[in-house]
Amino acid sequence: MKNEVLTLAEASARIVSGEILSIAGHPAYLAQLPKGTWIGGSSHYFVTSEGGKKIENRLYCTSFDEAEAAEIRVIAPDNLTDIATGYQTGGASLILIPAFGHAHRRFAIEAQQNPALFAQPLMGWVAGTALERIGQDRASVIDGSTGQSYEDAAIVMHLGFAKGVTPNLEIVNIFEQAGDTATSIIFETSGFEAEDAMINGAKQNLARYLTAQNWDARLPLIANYGGAHLNVSIKSVDADTGIVSFYAPVQEGVVYRPAAALPDDYAQAFAASLSDKVTGADYSCNCILNYLYGEMEGKSVSGFTGPMTFGEIAYMLLNQTLVRLELQKAA
Repeated sequence: MKNEVLTLAEASARIVSGEILSIAGHPAYLAQLPKGTWIGGSSHYFVTSEGGKKIENRLYCTSFDEAEAAEIRVIAPDNLTDIATGYQTGGASLILIPAFGHAHRRFAIEAQQNPALFAQPLMGWVAGTALERIGQDRASVIDGSTGQSYEDAAIVMHLGFAKGVTPNLEIVNIFEQAGDTATSIIFETSGFEAEDAMINGAKQNLARYLTAQNWDARLPLIANYGGAHLNVSIKSVDADTGIVSFYAPVQEGVVYRPAAALPDDYAQAFAASLSDKVTGADYSCNCILNYLYGEMEGKSVSGFTGPMTFGEIAYMLLNQTLVRLELQKAA
């Protein structure tokens, strides 16, 4: 596996040579690439070896040299239960979904209800737009085998690897729950928005509670799934309407607690947590909120390079995490 920031001509040459690729970049550049064995998603922000930056005239390309087979599928929002169809024994699957469409919302809410997805590593990210163009431009993904782009569908690439190659998927989360005695929040319905919730055992309006607590919106809510701490990031808190919006859906009946405050500044905490965990040989992505809150523009982040995304996928939709796929080779 190799990661490179390439010009349009260089990326095109990789495709024509027959490489199996995942490509992130400006949709106008993705649209000019030749057909081949690749999938792509719109992304404008990256961390490279030179640090974090907005890049719109080059493409971030990951070549899966270890893959012996690749099947690309386009999956409509109503058919997301079919994602696991095509899983290859000992393989891994990549998934790209455009932000803010039906496919994004349905995958976010329904993915963990589908046990078949967990049969092998499923890793990917949510394509986005330039931050100043949210609400104006549409995120998109592209099936490189046909050249067709989609604004509301998932693109999946099922990979089969050479003998002796083992894919490992890891979630890197810098946050921890504040503790078992911290505020508990339980939602009555799943979704990207909430009004009332059971807060410390009493039904209250969440937006007004968070406002009264002077809640630091940079800190996510965290659910403990059998020892795995998964974040739900807060998008907005409106005490007037009583509505809290999230970047990933909260789940009905799950206990959420606030994240503990970071001991150092955001960027330092993230760099420390990535030390010795992520290398340039991994396929990885990081959350755009980490880019913003951690002020990563111009800063390198340990061994991480890759797109900053509108959501990370490790079987299910995540927020404010880094997700990495490592391919281990037998000695």
